[in-house]
Amino acid sequence: MNVTCSQNDLALALSMVNRAVSPNNTLPVLNNILLKGEGEHLFLSATNLEIAISAQIPAKVQNEGTLTVPAKVLNGYIPLLREESIQLNSHDLTLEVKSTGSTSKMKGISSDEFPHLPKAQDSVQFTLPAKPIRDALEQVVFAASTNISRFSLTGVLWKIGKKELKLAATDSYRLAEKTISLDKDPGIETTLLIPSRTTQELAKILASTEAEEVHVSASKNQVLFKMNGIELMSKLINESFPDYESILPKEGKTKVKVNVGDFLLAIKKVMVIVKESNNGILLSLQKGKVVVSTDETQVGEGSAELPADMVGDKTDVSLNAQYLLDVLSHLHDDEVYLGLNDGLSPVMLTPASQASGYLHVIMPLKI
Repeated sequence: MNVTCSQNDLALALSMVNRAVSPNNTLPVLNNILLKGEGEHLFLSATNLEIAISAQIPAKVQNEGTLTVPAKVLNGYIPLLREESIQLNSHDLTLEVKSTGSTSKMKGISSDEFPHLPKAQDSVQFTLPAKPIRDALEQVVFAASTNISRFSLTGVLWKIGKKELKLAATDSYRLAEKTISLDKDPGIETTLLIPSRTTQELAKILASTEAEEVHVSASKNQVLFKMNGIELMSKLINESFPDYESILPKEGKTKVKVNVGDFLLAIKKVMVIVKESNNGILLSLQKGKVVVSTDETQVGEGSAELPADMVGDKTDVSLNAQYLLDVLSHLHDDEVYLGLNDGLSPVMLTPASQASGYLHVIMPLKI
């Protein structure tokens, strides 16, 4: 392989595909990135057998060829080069990287040992807008479970319908749902359960590119996302996601509107006291204010209050402070509504903006 390409293009592509490299791989070749010079492009691929990320960049290919090179070495070295173009030559399982004033050689592994990246066979295909997807994933994915004993809860539900996409995630103690209105009908109605790791990587890729659209191909077992020359492939979770819509709490008897910034600050103040225990805090919803407090712990006790607009009866509810911080940190609004029926019922949080399409439910702790 003899390839000349842009240092900037290569560094960016490496940063993308490197996300699929896991430090705990048992197969040495999975610690490597596959380089392939062909036609007028340099192709890069990496996989951990759960997800695979590929990218392509323009290149002058004098001799076609392939080689896998340690991701850690290549991704650490290329960003240090400041030349506009660099040359990549492979010979006898060694990659030579040439730039003005410097030459380095990196030992690789034959591309024959690199896993074949499957394609989504018999797939349904549709296109979605990139920015709303990225924003929605950031608001939802943190609520997915990390406990593999309930594998279906480790994924994010994608429910595609006519001019609407609904994303949802839950760990059984909290649930996040985002509904996106689509300008174009995707032309397909389907449901996908995608691993949360995949959705996290997709959000990061979308944040790092200027892609306007995401092209999706989904089969029974796999899903493929394409955007701006980058491909992300992942296995799907072939389990049933809970029928959460039928048990979502209805409009609460008590509804409070508070400023998000004030609420965050109040929670952070009392978390200094409770973070060494179970993160449980008490919210006292009263006329004109919300009092955030904690029981006495080994560290001490504390309380903070913030102004609020309330409709309904005075109510006390105990919640996990970290869960509240997680959702409030991902709201794209200055104010939030809290709705509940009593101190033992789920608390629903919704942004004050009626057009947000976002809701979050947190189960209460025992008082």
